[in-house]
Amino acid sequence: MSLLDRITTALPQGTAFVGAGTAVLGVASYVHLAAAGHALAVDDMASFSVLWTVVFSIGLGLFFPVEQEITRIVAARVVHGDGVLPVLRRGAALSASLLALVLVPLVAFSGWIADLFFHGDTSLVYSLAGAFAALAVAYVTRGILAGLGRFQAYGMQLGLDGVLRTVLSGALAVSGVTSPFAFAAVLTVAPLLAVLATIKPVFQGARPGSQAHWRELIEHLGLLVGSTLLAQLLVNIAVISTKLISTNDDALVAALLSALVLARVPLFVFGAFQVSLLAGLSAAAAEGDTQGYRRLLLRAASVTAGLGLAGGLGAVALGPAILPTVFGAPDVLGATDFAWLSAGTTLYMLAMVLGQALLTSNGARLQLLSWVVGTLVLIAVTLSPLDLRTRVEVAYTAGSLTVATCMSLAIRARVSYRPVRS
Repeated sequence: MSLLDRITTALPQGTAFVGAGTAVLGVASYVHLAAAGHALAVDDMASFSVLWTVVFSIGLGLFFPVEQEITRIVAARVVHGDGVLPVLRRGAALSASLLALVLVPLVAFSGWIADLFFHGDTSLVYSLAGAFAALAVAYVTRGILAGLGRFQAYGMQLGLDGVLRTVLSGALAVSGVTSPFAFAAVLTVAPLLAVLATIKPVFQGARPGSQAHWRELIEHLGLLVGSTLLAQLLVNIAVISTKLISTNDDALVAALLSALVLARVPLFVFGAFQVSLLAGLSAAAAEGDTQGYRRLLLRAASVTAGLGLAGGLGAVALGPAILPTVFGAPDVLGATDFAWLSAGTTLYMLAMVLGQALLTSNGARLQLLSWVVGTLVLIAVTLSPLDLRTRVEVAYTAGSLTVATCMSLAIRARVSYRPVRS
């Protein structure tokens, strides 16, 4: 068996389709940031950096758990031959409710939020609301597609989102647009158009079935939202904490966002099999296949560790040179900065894999507890007397290490010595 065959076998089914879409979306993220970095002034780029960070921390923290729960429930229904239309309806209502909880304070405190994060530009607050709305819609449809095993359509949605981001942000840069609102609006327009283009297989696969109970969908949602919010806080907080601690250092804020995105290249690849991993673990749990469950988890952890190491070496070697030339970011970060950020990324990805195992083995509370402990470590390091740049980078790594360690101990007790609950 060739190396490629062995790698393909080790990954969950559907990874190739999701991987292709994730790769396109990942490249689009770099194009989008690079276009904004070259087109916007430093203070506008700092505002855009904060907006980007909030979208992909709070936004993902709220709505990605909806996708995960939908995926888990739909995958179990498919195993038992039940229809998933009731799950789609409940999931859509749940996502809309979470969106309303976000939009009300955004509108009510738009002026204060604009002054604190966006140099008084309220248009960025409204573009933030639009981006949240797009995520609320996209994650519901992705949950249905992943649970049904329709990874080709799932990957197509990601890919179309990426293509549109690339085209739209590139067109803005070429046209000489210097408005941060225009670049921010891409985060709303692109995913919504991608959803519209891939909505047909969602409805085709959502045939009628037994009633979906709210308890089934929201029983662990609060725990999962808490875990995901803390996870996104940990992986993105460096930009926001730098902005809050040093309000005038726009150069460091802008550079940190680009550096974090570059150091997190493995995360884009990791996303290719994270979705199919959850579906695979959920199906194995529903079937009572304990050995298959453990084997899939071990393979995923091994691939993740190798992916993080390879990406980290590349980021340390090339990151300091790529940052100013490709992203137009201020030249204020070096190899040591990328080493810390890359180490944190590898540990963070391992924590995400272990979190999937806790989620599918009825360990949502232990998952949340692990993120709480890791967040406390992150806060402690962030408030330490270290140099600002050093403490936000070390905080990321120390927090990720703490979470991965706590989850490893929890899974050793739950999965290694107990059968997976079907």
